[in-house]
Amino acid sequence: MTEAPRPDTEFQIPDDLSGITAEQYRASLRHYPAGVTVVTLSAQKGPVGFTATSFASLSLEPPLVSFNIAHTSSSLSALLEAESVVIHFLGEHQQHLAHRFSRTAEERFTDRSLWTTLDTGEPVLHGTPIWLRTAVQQRIPIGDHTFVVGLVTRVHDNTDEKPAAAPLLYYNGRYYRPSSLGD
Repeated sequence: MTEAPRPDTEFQIPDDLSGITAEQYRASLRHYPAGVTVVTLSAQKGPVGFTATSFASLSLEPPLVSFNIAHTSSSLSALLEAESVVIHFLGEHQQHLAHRFSRTAEERFTDRSLWTTLDTGEPVLHGTPIWLRTAVQQRIPIGDHTFVVGLVTRVHDNTDEKPAAAPLLYYNGRYYRPSSLGD
């Protein structure tokens, strides 16, 4: 079997973007729901974490995932040095964590009852239905964000057949829980 040619990876920006404002773009994307994750990592100054709604599964073989971080994030410098991260899929009961990890960095890990440390050093949040430990494979600066690719090295999943909590969703500036439309 022959391998398909790889696409050109050069990012091309059109000559004229004057018809698209940042406010218009942001307002449009607010109408696309996203799952809420918290990314945590260990840094020299202590634990670091942030809320991310850009999580995506990239590949099954090997198991790769991705997320984005803004270049203005207080967590960016630590992430650029990190070898691994833990990505927590928040449940509907963890809206308080989504808020906590979107506030100032100093407040995120002040409540020691909310987290512990894995044997590999990363902070892990208590009560999270699913989390993935990933080895950072690539960091790609693109636009005003950095795209991060991680290789999944450990999966924690206590959802069983019937999860104890629905996933937490972010839509139009608010948090939601999904409801079934039936089959």
